[in-house]
Amino acid sequence: MGILHFVLPKQFEKAVPHWFPNAKAAILWSGVAELGSGALLAVPKTRRAGGWLATATLVAVYPANIQMAIDATRAGSTPAAAAAWLRLPLQFPMIAKAFRYTR
Repeated sequence: MGILHFVLPKQFEKAVPHWFPNAKAAILWSGVAELGSGALLAVPKTRRAGGWLATATLVAVYPANIQMAIDATRAGSTPAAAAAWLRLPLQFPMIAKAFRYTR
């Protein structure tokens, strides 16, 4: 997914909350963070740092997931809205899994 932040940035910019001051910067930095956490998690010596970066990234992008659910609801897209809202609680096990690598 990190690479897609650079290949299809417009798709990700739609999800950045409207109150965030710089959507382009958010997309680029979150892409860097996703790639970085993946690389760090892949190497046993840096796995702990990767866990911290992955945890921080997942928490930081959670508002974008909320924005996606709100926007899908406002657009009247029932299947997309349902999927977006159902996705929200699924982020917590991902955060917990990333956090396990910090120990």
